[in-house]
Amino acid sequence: MLFQIHSLLSELSKPHQTILKTKQIHALIAKTRLSLDPFFATKLVRFYAHNDDLCSAHNLFDETPARSVFLWNSIIRAYARARKFNDALSLFERMLGTETKPDNFTYACVVRACCENFDLDVMRLVHTRVIVSGLGLDLICGSALVTGYSKLYLVDEASKVFYGMPERDLALWNSMVSGYGHCGLCNKGLELFSWMRHMGQQPDGYTLVGLISGLVDSHGLLSVGQGLHGFCLKSGFDRTVHVGSSLVSMYSRFKCMDSANIVFSSLLQPDVVAWSSLITGYSQCGEYGKALLYFWKLNMEMDKKADPILISAVLEAAARSTNARFGSEIHGYVVRHGFESNVMVSSALIDMYFKCGFTCLGIGVFEIMPERSTISYNCLISGLGLNGMAYQAFEMFDEMLVVGLKPDDSTFSALLTACCHAGLLNDGWEIFRRMKYEFSIQPRTEHYVHMVKLLGMAGELEEAYNFILCLPKPVDSSIWGAMLSCCDGHGNSELAEVVSQQLLENEPKKGAYRVMLSNIYAGDGRWDDVQKLRGDIAERGVSVFSCDHQAEAANINASMWLQTAIFHGAFSVLNSNENGGSSSLEVLPFQSLSIPSQHQKQFEEISSLGNQPTLQNSFPNCFQT
Repeated sequence: MLFQIHSLLSELSKPHQTILKTKQIHALIAKTRLSLDPFFATKLVRFYAHNDDLCSAHNLFDETPARSVFLWNSIIRAYARARKFNDALSLFERMLGTETKPDNFTYACVVRACCENFDLDVMRLVHTRVIVSGLGLDLICGSALVTGYSKLYLVDEASKVFYGMPERDLALWNSMVSGYGHCGLCNKGLELFSWMRHMGQQPDGYTLVGLISGLVDSHGLLSVGQGLHGFCLKSGFDRTVHVGSSLVSMYSRFKCMDSANIVFSSLLQPDVVAWSSLITGYSQCGEYGKALLYFWKLNMEMDKKADPILISAVLEAAARSTNARFGSEIHGYVVRHGFESNVMVSSALIDMYFKCGFTCLGIGVFEIMPERSTISYNCLISGLGLNGMAYQAFEMFDEMLVVGLKPDDSTFSALLTACCHAGLLNDGWEIFRRMKYEFSIQPRTEHYVHMVKLLGMAGELEEAYNFILCLPKPVDSSIWGAMLSCCDGHGNSELAEVVSQQLLENEPKKGAYRVMLSNIYAGDGRWDDVQKLRGDIAERGVSVFSCDHQAEAANINASMWLQTAIFHGAFSVLNSNENGGSSSLEVLPFQSLSIPSQHQKQFEEISSLGNQPTLQNSFPNCFQT
């Protein structure tokens, strides 16, 4: 019997074992009362934790009278893995009251829980206990402490731990290299990398991932990243999944999508991180068609499953390209794969539907959310405001406060956007005042831009100009740009000249402001000034468009072909009425935050959209291209 149980436990340790099989083994062990043995209890706790059944794991832990350090480590690690850090720390505190002493693995797990929970005070206490227990020079504890302090941006504390170790293994070197990168000290990370090699310690793939990620986080130079890529090629790390994924992410951040695609194509089995980096990169570069196409390719690979970050990125691409058809198919994917309860994904769905003009569906997603966060309310408020429903946005803000959620700067940006779209100057001033004095949120550039736009829309150009003069210096160019746009709208050429002078001093190479000023001159009949200004634009050779606009213009053909194919059929699901005739994409008047009955069927059908291989069957030539 004992041999059979050991065989079953060995079988359970293999991946992809079900919770049902774990319970069957547990029942068999319980018959022999071996479940009370710390060894078997530890094994079962790990199996339950692997299957996300913390309740069964904790019950088994409580039933075991003799608890070894391995059993304590298993249950603490289980809660930390489930991101229930307070529970993990409570178990550690409970462990300290027993005769079982924590070991280096216990402290390492608790330190990680502290840094993930942003609990610096407890982490310092744990660090003290590590030293008192004689584990201050232990490499496992040292690596955990270096990582923990670095994640809390206490790089000096991390350095003290690192340089205080008489011996250093590869894990400790990697922790410090990644720590410098995480804190935006890419140069120090590169120096440590050089010293590491000089000391005879050979780097591995995780060392390079830490360097490359640090370069991206600290906004380093592309040339440095290309040098690291060269080292990866020379050392043979470029085709490993985790290094390749970090290279794809790096090139995507630098908007070098051709290079990102080359690295991605060289990976034999790209993981979800690599897919996510590539798709997010295309979306951020304005190549929404390619972002959606690669998500479709990922969906066709049955062994790959997108994560919430990737789904949110592709929903953003659908929203920016106003591609509601593809967005609704992603919604179907979300429902079928159980992501509808994820706050990040649901918020992205709300944002997508509102930006595509389907306000009822956006409200429907919000209503069925099991848990709502500040981000969820921000997306709803922003969507209502963008669609001209300012007062409904105010109602949602009040509801947000009633349920106990704290607004942030994005909340007030969404509210001010709603005021701009509805032309509500007085309400805008009240929101701006409450943000500063009631909620103690310091306004950012976008809040100032909204206020300038509001004043300009109301014709209060002088007040808008004086408002800018009172702002903290230096004033961002986007604020002056909003002011110039207001002058253009009201044909005030005199004030426009003053504002444009500020803009030309801040951004002399940007010609878009000169073009706007020349249009103001033309509207005022000052043709000599128009000719002079446009001659100046030609002579200087300045760019008429911003970098983002240039990228968008360059990539518009790549994103439009997919959108055209998907929209073929005039929204066969979302834009058809019961009689079979096509209807316009009108926004129904807002009556209450619920789905109107005529749209209820559409909302219910969305979950089945992802089951229909409409893209592959309807447009094979398009996707082969």
